[in-house]
Amino acid sequence: MKKIILAAGTWLLAIVAAAQPVSRQLEKAWQQFQADSQLKHAISSLYVTDANTGEVVFDKNSQVGLAPASTQKIITSVTAFELLGKDFRYRTSLALDQTDGNTILHIYGNGDPTLGSWRWQQTTEYEVKRRWVRAIQAAKLKKIDFVFFQTDGWQNETIPDGWIWQDIGNYYGAGAEIFNWRENQFDIILKSGKNIGDKVQVVRTAPFVHDLELASSLRSAAKGTGDNAYVYYPLHKKAGLIRGTIPLGEDNFKISAAFPSSSHQFFQTLFDTLKILSIKVPLEEVRVLPAKNHIRDIRTLHTEYSPSLDSIVYWFNKKSINLYGEAFIKTFGMMKKGFASTDSGVSVVKEFWKLKGLDEDELNIYDGSGLSPLNRVTTHAQVEILKYAKAKDWFPHFYNSLPDFNGMKMKSGTISDVKGFCGYHTTKDGKEYIFSFLVNNYSGRSSSLVGKMYKVLDELK
Repeated sequence: MKKIILAAGTWLLAIVAAAQPVSRQLEKAWQQFQADSQLKHAISSLYVTDANTGEVVFDKNSQVGLAPASTQKIITSVTAFELLGKDFRYRTSLALDQTDGNTILHIYGNGDPTLGSWRWQQTTEYEVKRRWVRAIQAAKLKKIDFVFFQTDGWQNETIPDGWIWQDIGNYYGAGAEIFNWRENQFDIILKSGKNIGDKVQVVRTAPFVHDLELASSLRSAAKGTGDNAYVYYPLHKKAGLIRGTIPLGEDNFKISAAFPSSSHQFFQTLFDTLKILSIKVPLEEVRVLPAKNHIRDIRTLHTEYSPSLDSIVYWFNKKSINLYGEAFIKTFGMMKKGFASTDSGVSVVKEFWKLKGLDEDELNIYDGSGLSPLNRVTTHAQVEILKYAKAKDWFPHFYNSLPDFNGMKMKSGTISDVKGFCGYHTTKDGKEYIFSFLVNNYSGRSSSLVGKMYKVLDELK
């Protein structure tokens, strides 16, 4: 009997001994991390749990709300899988109404962020326009009297609260509309001078952007300084100003910006296509709410379907595409509240996770992508959401969407003075961890901080 008791005691001690070093090693690494001069005025949080038992392995400030940057995308992704389903597809339809002698083209959208995207063969601008052409040619139209862009239920404002002016003119700051096109971005080709301080010229845009004038106050900087150019739009968005620097001696330097209005660009692209077909079109689009007593004998000419949600989430996380997150948030709002706005979608997210047991104050969010510096999320909430995802049948699709950093599957996040990582790690001996690591208000370079954060996370290996 004594031998049995001793054996059981030895077994328990072995388990404790195996668990303690990770916690102790993390504590030691954490102390060294916190003592670094980059963290003198910062606040940091690290929360680690055992992925199988749920046991807390390490906890520092896990109930403190911090700006999560793009690590917030894991919250939006998991919510999307649950509310929309991995096979969900967006739809954009062209329909025809030839009542009372008028030929009316109706365009129905529901916020597809992939329309015209280059990430899938079937969504490219060329392929989408080719299908439009076939559908319209099959209808044998000679003219179109009106084009109705149906926008019922969608908020006109595209920019969530807290997004800063420096962001919203650039590709990563493109807001989500009911009609999105080419991920709501375009390229600007620039030519710099031969000397530091020389003016930089705007050569052209690709594609051509309708109803936009671009001015440049850019200057040439030293070689190797990279892209430090930012596009700013005034409130009326009819003109853009590019500020900052690009390296000297460049003839075809490319930066990417957000369309002032993606729906207007979408409309103009459609009209350009119709003109190529020698179909007469009106001078401008007409946006109306559906008039139930007007729409009769309407027939659908063509419907565009987006890739499935699991495929969209893949690129959302791999390339951190903010537009996709903002489209998801508005889609939540439309599905659950009957109105597609950022605020309605955010309330849906909070309500969903409250029902799952999370304190809604742990998700003090303002958008779906994490770009807003107003967002505050706890590392505890992020780990709980990652834990929730692990038990779902769609989990392999979500897991596959997470980038590989430092030999770990995790989503990164970066905005001004904010850095974060959250995800999963499996050790060589099969031990699985879930973690979230956020740092706010650090000093110095982000690249320097990342190495120090990796050093802490390395204790999980």
